[in-house]
Amino acid sequence: MIVVILVVAGLGAPAYFKNKNADVGQMVTVEKAVVKTITQLVTATGKVQPEIEVKISPEVAGEIIAIPVKEGETIKKGALLVKIKPDTYQAQLEQQEAALTSARASSVLGKAQLSKATQDFAQSEELHKKNLVSDADFTTAKTSLDVAQANFENYVAQIRRTEASLSQARDQLSKTTIYAPMDGSISSLSSQVGERVVAQSSFTGTEIMRVANLANMEVRVKVNENDIVNVKLGDKTVISIDAYPARKFVGAVYEISSSAQGVGGAGAGSNQSLNTDEVTNFLVKIRIADRDIPLRPGMSATIDIETHTVENVVAVPVQSVTVRAGGKTSEELQQAKAKEVREKSGNELDVANEKEEARRNKVKLDRVVFIKKGAVVELRKVETGIADNTSIEIKSGVKAGEEIVSGSYAAISRKLKDGAKVQLEKAKKEDEKK
Repeated sequence: MIVVILVVAGLGAPAYFKNKNADVGQMVTVEKAVVKTITQLVTATGKVQPEIEVKISPEVAGEIIAIPVKEGETIKKGALLVKIKPDTYQAQLEQQEAALTSARASSVLGKAQLSKATQDFAQSEELHKKNLVSDADFTTAKTSLDVAQANFENYVAQIRRTEASLSQARDQLSKTTIYAPMDGSISSLSSQVGERVVAQSSFTGTEIMRVANLANMEVRVKVNENDIVNVKLGDKTVISIDAYPARKFVGAVYEISSSAQGVGGAGAGSNQSLNTDEVTNFLVKIRIADRDIPLRPGMSATIDIETHTVENVVAVPVQSVTVRAGGKTSEELQQAKAKEVREKSGNELDVANEKEEARRNKVKLDRVVFIKKGAVVELRKVETGIADNTSIEIKSGVKAGEEIVSGSYAAISRKLKDGAKVQLEKAKKEDEKK
């Protein structure tokens, strides 16, 4: 009999402690609503690049015979960069020069023939008027003049054609030597002496090197389509570069692409199908104001773009704001949905899903926070504004100094209800220390 009593008592103990713990309430952390200045940020990652970088590709094909510069070397505009073997182009130039000399000589001969034919026709015409020459002789003189005139015009046209070919050959020969188009540095050198290069004509030629102005650097980032609407030209930025973790650089947005990078960007008229799962981004360029530290192309950077600032507003921690539909937690909504699914099948389930989708579109999800009132919390609807990385603006619903539940995430998003009992985690830790 004694054993039975002990067993019963033992079975009752867990329930007793469970009820006791249940009366304590949900463990939470709280922070006071404060008045502060909030700056809305758009964060993106990208690479450091020169504002101006010129790709050096040859306009003529051939073998590289000289590259008198090295990667990283500082150069001036007009400095020699590359020499391509000129033998073929020199031969073409000499050939066109010879052709021009021949054409000019032919034109001299043609001019003489035209002069003689003109004199013969004039004499024949005068005699024909006096009936001293036959009509056939007069016609022959007229034909000879026309032929001489045509030959001379052809010689003149040949001179112009040969002069154009000579100019082209001279231009091709000059392009075997490439000079720096600007002051800067050799940021990339991808070819060596002895390599054969392809000319840049109807397709992309061989890239030999790149010349960049490393004094003016920028960061190029891709901003999501949902955030790009907030970004404006001139927005200030804070730049974190991985190579300088202890330094924050400042900059400003100076260029925003008009079209998206990726789906629907370039080639919008192509037959490529639209993949809605692919992220759509827009290229944004940020000019780096700091020039006291040398930066290298390709360095990784993280950008915080300051898109909007409000001053002296009530703010609470970002994690304190959650959404509720009709005051129910997301857990309760999921349980109700699961129950409904279990009770339906087949066509009924399809119809129910359609109705649920329509209802979800109509139901307004309220943004709420939980205010600590003594040992319980009060669920309160709020109107929010902009947010930074830690705080969110509260336009209405909360006053400065009120205690707002800031944790845990599970408590805020799923467990807490209006009027629920709570206990501060801080108090719990102090009790453990005692």
